[in-house]
Amino acid sequence: MTETKLLRYENFINGEWRSPASGNYIKLINPSDGTELALIARGNQADIDHAVASARHALSADWGKKTATERGRILHRISEKVLENKELLAKLESMDTGKPLAQAHADVIALARYMEFYGAAADKVHGDTIPYQNGFTVLSIYEPHGVTAHIIPWNYPMQILGRSLGAALAMGNAAVVKPAEEACLTILEFARIAAECSLPSGALNIVTGLGNEAGAALAEHSGINHISFTGSVATGEKIQAAAAKHTVPVTLELGGKSPQIIFADADLDNALTFLVRAGIQNAGQTCSASSRILIERSIYEEVIKKMSELYRSLDVGPANADLALGPVVSHRQKAIIESYLDMAKRDGLRIVAQGKLVENAPDNGAYVLPTLIRDVPVNHPLTREEIFGPVQVALPFDTEEEAINLANDTSYGLVCGIWTRDGARQFRLAHAIQSGQVFINNYGAGGGIELPFGGVKRSGHGREKGFEALYGFATLKTISVYHG
Repeated sequence: MTETKLLRYENFINGEWRSPASGNYIKLINPSDGTELALIARGNQADIDHAVASARHALSADWGKKTATERGRILHRISEKVLENKELLAKLESMDTGKPLAQAHADVIALARYMEFYGAAADKVHGDTIPYQNGFTVLSIYEPHGVTAHIIPWNYPMQILGRSLGAALAMGNAAVVKPAEEACLTILEFARIAAECSLPSGALNIVTGLGNEAGAALAEHSGINHISFTGSVATGEKIQAAAAKHTVPVTLELGGKSPQIIFADADLDNALTFLVRAGIQNAGQTCSASSRILIERSIYEEVIKKMSELYRSLDVGPANADLALGPVVSHRQKAIIESYLDMAKRDGLRIVAQGKLVENAPDNGAYVLPTLIRDVPVNHPLTREEIFGPVQVALPFDTEEEAINLANDTSYGLVCGIWTRDGARQFRLAHAIQSGQVFINNYGAGGGIELPFGGVKRSGHGREKGFEALYGFATLKTISVYHG
């Protein structure tokens, strides 16, 4: 029996595909069936050094000489080329991450939209003139940081690359990207697409590898001027500590334990799909997933019953079957999620509904059943800790004040959903809840490309997405001219 030769991806540095300095590679595994998918370079300090040097050179070469309008036109071309490669990118994302094809297609559209949005915004970032003393003219201008580092997680490779890299390139930075070792094929394909659209060499560099090798080397590098990181709180703390050694600014988008709050006057028919979908989308592996459902006691049983019916209709299976849920990204992640479900059973929590695994699901897939658990104590780990899987907990409340306290009673503050027809209550809660985003009578799991996104407390700091991201990827310079 002959061994199938796996497709091998190299690092992308200075516009070229380069073998890793170590000569070593990492196998990517298809979470739907456990088969080997591809080989990616196992980058290390030497590869990061080359990538940073390439980015630094690009700032003084062709890329650094581009006007904002010229940078925008390149991003527009990339957007169009992404759409031309939609089927390929969606297929790779689906196989690599385990997400259903429909969700992978949506991520391709989002990536293209990020490039389009930031391409159009590149020449719209204006400074100010500042009133000052007589005889002076003072103005402020925005300039790129220089070399920006982008450490991308495995749950939404295309989307998070788009929101982070698009804004950085629009502002004239040169980038070094370190994607997650669990899922990164679409990011590598994006490098090919960008090169075909005449993005100058060195403006984008990609080094794959392990977090404690390539990722740590990038975060600690003295040639980096800004770091964008999306991922766990624990890793975010290490990133910020590494950046502090060189006094480098950091944008951190970390975890969440996001609530949706349902009052008795809510439009339940409209809310119901959002209540469930926001928790199980991408198999719950979403930082802004709605993992806590807070329900006014008078409608608690009704909402639990209706959510349970939806849960029982959810099918789980291989990504290419395009069901409600695919597998989680790896067996490691599956074990983490199932440890929480075991805890729920051990502690006697009430599991009221689960989805079902389809009959033809491969035996070695990393499948987890979506699970709804009711009456979970406020101080229980399932209520307080980010599970990062398709698990939602439901809790009742009696008063508006109690709802606010429950919503704020975690170390996170990323997203919140509020369901009520009472206009005054909508704004009272929107102001009272500690969260980077608040959705009223909807829940966007981060919302559209145009909406600034980020958290408070241990959910991180800084904002990506929307126009606000452009300011984060730039530094403000004040110029004071004395002319008498």
